[in-house]
Amino acid sequence: MKFYGSSDLSLEIAASVFAALGSEQRLSVLRCLVRAGDSGLSIGKLGERTGVTGSTLTHHMKILTHAGLVTQKKQGRSIICAALAYDAVRQLSDFLLLECCADSSQPDTCDEHG
Repeated sequence: MKFYGSSDLSLEIAASVFAALGSEQRLSVLRCLVRAGDSGLSIGKLGERTGVTGSTLTHHMKILTHAGLVTQKKQGRSIICAALAYDAVRQLSDFLLLECCADSSQPDTCDEHG
């Protein structure tokens, strides 16, 4: 899923990405990958750190990958997972703040967040 500027983010895409983040385990996986930085983690190490393993981790990674929040790359015999979430989360945050503040009678309140 490709992200654009927050003004180009459709309600459908935003809902899809928020749905991907709507699981405690997926949020834990994403948080772990963000903390790991650009080098990412092997699927095994990710499972160890999050306590999510096997087919459950595979399922969550598929959803996060489809949402454009993480990548998976084969490196030798390992699968390396890394977060792409930095811009996506920023765009989602901007989307919420812009959309929530669009009809506000108190625009100064919204400016505090942006």
